[in-house]
Amino acid sequence: QGSQKRSNSTPETPRPKRTLSSSRSPYALFSPNSFSPSVTPSQKYASRSSRGEVVVSFGSVQGPSWSGRGGAGCTPKLFGPPEENLTKSYKFMFQKALDVREVLSWRIEELGDALKSHHRLEEFASVLLPAQEAVTVLGKIGCDSNGKLNAKSVVLEGDQEHSSGGQIPLDLSELKEYSLFPGQIVALEGTNSTGRMMVVSKLYEV
Repeated sequence: QGSQKRSNSTPETPRPKRTLSSSRSPYALFSPNSFSPSVTPSQKYASRSSRGEVVVSFGSVQGPSWSGRGGAGCTPKLFGPPEENLTKSYKFMFQKALDVREVLSWRIEELGDALKSHHRLEEFASVLLPAQEAVTVLGKIGCDSNGKLNAKSVVLEGDQEHSSGGQIPLDLSELKEYSLFPGQIVALEGTNSTGRMMVVSKLYEV
């Protein structure tokens, strides 16, 4: 009886694929049972025998001792002005929108005074009024879109005292260099000939 000839596999005459048996299946070869056939199931946490046992420790503590009078004669004191301390229950991050607006407005005014004294600026003008000559305005940098801040999306939100919180787009093409981020408080010098866009010529930062 002659032996069967092996069929050569070439691109023209590919060898037919044979179905793998369950014993030679790759899923069976790399199953958890093939790697760990003799593993015993773990015990339940409630039936552990090493409850309360120190498994490992680092360093040594010799004779710790505590002493005190049980809090007798101890009186807590508030540090700082009373108006800045919490004396009753307070919900964190539940501030009212009006309170947040007041704090931000106060912050713009405070930094505006610092900018005015440091750079020796004149009185601030409104961002909403047209100005043919260069004026100095105060406000907070914002973005007019949901994307990242870029040179075409920069707006200035004016302060409450001079601009009543009005916004105006900024043209930064005349600035040689600048670095801005949303929420940054700045003073700008520029022209606003139409009342709809301010062409910035100088930037004063904190």
